[in-house]
Amino acid sequence: MRENRKLRKCMKILGVTAAVYAVFRYLLPLVAPFVFAWLTALMLKPLAYRLSGALRVQWRGRSVGIPVGAAGLLELAVLIGVGGTLIYAGGRRLCQQAVMLTDRFPWWVEQLDRHLTAACRQVEGALSLKRDTIVCAARDMIRSLAGTVKHGVMPYVMGNSVNLARICVCCCVIAVLYMIGVMLFLQEMDGWRERMEESVYQEEFCRIKKLLCAVSNAYLRTQGIIMLLTTAVCVAGFFFMGNSYYILAGVGIGLLDALPVFGTGTVLIPWAILCFLRGQWGKGAMVFGIYLVCYFLREILEARLMGSQVGLTPLETLVSMYAGLQLFGIFGFLLGPLGLLIVKEFALE
Repeated sequence: MRENRKLRKCMKILGVTAAVYAVFRYLLPLVAPFVFAWLTALMLKPLAYRLSGALRVQWRGRSVGIPVGAAGLLELAVLIGVGGTLIYAGGRRLCQQAVMLTDRFPWWVEQLDRHLTAACRQVEGALSLKRDTIVCAARDMIRSLAGTVKHGVMPYVMGNSVNLARICVCCCVIAVLYMIGVMLFLQEMDGWRERMEESVYQEEFCRIKKLLCAVSNAYLRTQGIIMLLTTAVCVAGFFFMGNSYYILAGVGIGLLDALPVFGTGTVLIPWAILCFLRGQWGKGAMVFGIYLVCYFLREILEARLMGSQVGLTPLETLVSMYAGLQLFGIFGFLLGPLGLLIVKEFALE
């Protein structure tokens, strides 16, 4: 009897795990825009209903106003406009910094040449090579790298222009579907809730909805807290380094760290290496120290904060996030803990 219970329990865990994997792998990509639209509609719902009620007027004995879906789209458009304005302002400032960087690049090449020359004087005897030979080899390597980048980017862009155009069209279609989905979810949310309450799977729908909302809220809060702490660490570090752009650089790296693919190492590691090549060992060590602080800050707080908010231990959260990353890519950071919660909810209850 005991062995049968163990076998049934094991089969139940395997079945739920296989179902979760199949849904995440095959079904979720087909409905991903509408899942994001549903989550957005849930966030916009309170204010959208208030706007729809506040803009309703009486005309010829009838109550006339804008639908709740249109109110939600208006709210979403305002949020996108504000976010786009901030991104544009930041991008414009970033372009200005890039122009300044381009203007200073020849000076950096000259400084790099000077440091290579100084290094060659120290090691030319040990290498049994002439200093000019080493300097020329380094210059040729830099010029070859620059020529490869220059002559390789344009042919790649031209050769893949059809694929790039297809990707742009797909992104536009997905964006339109997402906007329409937000509007329709806001308009039909009450009807869908009634259908779920009358369904035979009402309990399962409610539990999955609860888990999905919990993981989404926990992920957004965790990323927001980590982004603020990373920004504070970078701003403070750059301030003590005497950097004139400590606020801009700190905020930019903090925002970059919040992106799934990028991170603080995208900027700080090349910066530290450049400082070491120029002989600025103290500055390079400080930049690398800031990177280490930000890295361990994310690794420790991400698992701890996510786990405390969704009911998982830090080790469970860390393992599930790594497994999700390996199975589903960058979105696995969110799908991994969600899948583990679903398995625990339906198989280990």
